[in-house]
Amino acid sequence: MLTVNGRICLRRVRWHCPQEGSQTLTDQLLDATERTISEGVREMACRLNQDASSFRKTADNLWRTAHVCVSKETLRQLIEGEGKAVLRGLQQSALSPTWSAVDCTSEQATTRVYLGCDGVKVPLVTDQEKQKRRKHIRQKRCRRGRKCKPLPRAKTGADHAYKEFKVGYFYDETKQYRYVGVTSGNHEATGRMLRRMGDQIELGRAEEAVALIDGAPWIRHQIQYHHLTPHIGLDFYHLQDYAQKTRRAVFGEESEEGRRWLGNLMHTFKHEGYDAAWDQLTEWHKSLRGKKREAAGRLLQYVAERHGMIRYPEFRQKHWQIGSGPTESECKTTTSRVKGRGRRWDAANAEAMMALAALHDSGLWNQHWQNLDPQRN
Repeated sequence: MLTVNGRICLRRVRWHCPQEGSQTLTDQLLDATERTISEGVREMACRLNQDASSFRKTADNLWRTAHVCVSKETLRQLIEGEGKAVLRGLQQSALSPTWSAVDCTSEQATTRVYLGCDGVKVPLVTDQEKQKRRKHIRQKRCRRGRKCKPLPRAKTGADHAYKEFKVGYFYDETKQYRYVGVTSGNHEATGRMLRRMGDQIELGRAEEAVALIDGAPWIRHQIQYHHLTPHIGLDFYHLQDYAQKTRRAVFGEESEEGRRWLGNLMHTFKHEGYDAAWDQLTEWHKSLRGKKREAAGRLLQYVAERHGMIRYPEFRQKHWQIGSGPTESECKTTTSRVKGRGRRWDAANAEAMMALAALHDSGLWNQHWQNLDPQRN
C-alpha cells in the first residue's frame, strides 16, 4: 500500500515462472474486478454529474465522497454511455412512468393532464473547433518526444455553434406526476416522441387533456397531427411579451399611456376573449401612422395566426391553467448540465446528458438503475 498525490493505492506483486508463465486464476479474477466499474459507482457518478460544471469536477467529487479514483476521460465516456442507454430505454419504452392519466385528479374531480413542448438551443462543437483541437493534441504529442497510441478517427463537427433540441413534458395539475422527453431530432421526431409519451401515460383516458405552448406553429401542427388533444392554448405570458414589444415600439419605454394600453388589452384578452380584443386592436391600429402602424400590424398578424389558441375565458372557466411556465422551467432544468461557460458538445452526447436529466425529473431514476442489463457491467 502506498500514497500517490494524497490518494491511497494498493500495490500487488505478480510472480513469474519461466516454465509456466505468470497467469494465475487469482490474478485473472482480480484483473477482471479492477476493470469493472460497479453499478453503484456508475449511478453515483451520474448523480454527481447532474450538478457539476465539468467532468473534472465530477471526478474530484467522486474521489472526495467515495474515494473512487476515475480519470476525467473515463468518467466522461461512462456518463455519456449511461445517458445514451437511458435515451434508448425511453425511445423503446423500456422505461415507462408508473402513473397514467387516470391518476391525475384535479380539484374539480376530473382527470386532467397538461402537455407542453418547446425548443431549446444547445452549444455544439463545430467542425472548425474539432480540427483546431485535434491539431493542438498532435502538437502536444510531438513535444513529448515518444511514440503515442494513434488518435481515434476524427468525428465531423456541427455546422453551427448552436442547435435546437426539443423537450416534451406531460404533467398533472400539482406536478406530482411528471414525464419528460428530449430529442435532438426535427419537428417530426418530436411529434413521434410526444405520441409515444402520450400512449405510455394513456393520455386518451384523461377527461381533460390541455396543451399549453408558446405559439410556435410546428408544435401546434404536431399536436394536431398526432391527435393528442384538441385543447391547445397560447401561453398568456408569451402573448403579453409580444404585446410589450409593440408597446415600446409605439409608445416608448416610459410612457404611462402605453402601460395603460397594455393593461387594458391583456385584461380584455384574459376576461373577454379573442373577439373583443381583436376589435380593440383593429380600432387602435386605424389611429396609427408610419412605423407605429407597422408595429401594430405585426401584433395583429401574430394574434390572427393564433386565433384558435387564444381561449383564456374558456380555460379559466374550466379551471385550466393558461401559462406554460412549468414547461419553460423544465427546459432550463433539462439543459442545465449542457449549458454554461466554455461548454461545447457533440449532438449525441448533449442529448445523452439531457436524457439523464429527463430521467431524474420523470421520477424514473430508480427504475433505470434497478433494471440494468447485467451484460453492461
